[in-house]
Amino acid sequence: MSSKIKYKTQFDKMTQKPVTPLVIELGIPTTISMLVTNLYNMVDTKFVGLIDTSASGAVGIVFAFMAILQAFGFMFGQGAGSIISRRLGAKDIDSATETASTSFFIAFFSGIIIALLGFIFIDPLIYMLGSTDTILPYAKKYLIFIMLAAPFSVSTFVLNNVLRYEGRASLAMLGLVSGAIINIVCDPILMFGLNLGIAGAGISTAISQLISFAILIYMFLSGKTQSKISLKRFTKNIPLILDIMGTGLPSLMRQALTSVSTMLLNQQARVYGDAAVAGMSIVTKITMFIFAVGLGLGQGFQPVCGFNYGAGIYSRVKKAFKSTFILAEIMLGIMAVIGLCLSNQAIGLFRNDPDVIAFGTPALKFQCAGLFLQPMVVLSNMTLQSSGQKFRATLLSMLRSGIYFIPSLYLMAALFGATGIQATQTVADVLSFSTSVPFIAYYLIHLPKDRKNQEYV
Repeated sequence: MSSKIKYKTQFDKMTQKPVTPLVIELGIPTTISMLVTNLYNMVDTKFVGLIDTSASGAVGIVFAFMAILQAFGFMFGQGAGSIISRRLGAKDIDSATETASTSFFIAFFSGIIIALLGFIFIDPLIYMLGSTDTILPYAKKYLIFIMLAAPFSVSTFVLNNVLRYEGRASLAMLGLVSGAIINIVCDPILMFGLNLGIAGAGISTAISQLISFAILIYMFLSGKTQSKISLKRFTKNIPLILDIMGTGLPSLMRQALTSVSTMLLNQQARVYGDAAVAGMSIVTKITMFIFAVGLGLGQGFQPVCGFNYGAGIYSRVKKAFKSTFILAEIMLGIMAVIGLCLSNQAIGLFRNDPDVIAFGTPALKFQCAGLFLQPMVVLSNMTLQSSGQKFRATLLSMLRSGIYFIPSLYLMAALFGATGIQATQTVADVLSFSTSVPFIAYYLIHLPKDRKNQEYV
């Protein structure tokens, strides 16, 4: 099949297929990717938890660093992806390739810089991430391997997001799921079979990221995508680079603030000992796993939004938002109820320590309650970002883990102690929901009429 025919087929699919089946079709692979990726993070937590409580706390420390890598990866990946989907919707394939190539190489170089700085300042970095003296040796052994794989990790996020925004979620899923399965298999072999301990978990994670990178870059080099990755198409066009970074800024802020909030949460929790740090680390992994359902559907929605916004078919943007919101609310609601009912057992699966369970269980209940509000918060942000509304998308992305979370954490900890720490995220969720609703309502109401004189389904 010629490239022109493949492009027309994909264009027709993204702009004419009924939106609800289309969002589900694109959302299922991304949801599977998110669930499996979070599953292997949880497997790390489970296996490391078999060592001792301090080792379990180290997972939360390393997770905060990985969030930094994700922040840059998502900035370049979702920034490029949003632009690419709108360019493809406007039938500008050449510009899409230039955007993909530029974003990929900048992301890879950024990963190298982050890794070098991490190695130079490794001990201060680990303490900044919220480590205690007893957690530091474990975190250091784990983190070294994560930093070695950093360039590949950051650029993998670019490749994954560009594939998603092209509407090729199944190819994106293949790369991420393959890496995740490798990690799940390698964890027990390296940690216990070869007796490498927590270093084995770090090696396993690094290997999985290299595998994912190799599979995803192959998709671009083998002609399975519309946009291409080529050093020849890398551009020093400053306006394009600024457009990529500006469009991806909401993702950077969201992920960076997630890292900052995790650091601050660890710092507040460590007042109550390693068990508290471990408990909050486990809660974060569990809620991220549940949240992956809504996030996966939202990521299936993003290319539909960007493609149709670029094509000027604004009615489909509205329909896609509504369908995705309803689906995400139902699915997240079911998962949240299960989490509320089985909080104690869920914490115990990862660390059968009474102190860890006692600290983590109330926090998990609070966060599961807040999950009901997340579809509106996440979709509002994704809609604005996918349609190029840089400033408003950036503002909304800063709410949940930054503008509302950080002051709430210190205030709640001062007023209510441990309970305040456990409930902070839910307070931030309520405030974020209240702010997001008027923003997205204004956006949807003021979308113009379709540019084409035909009715789309």
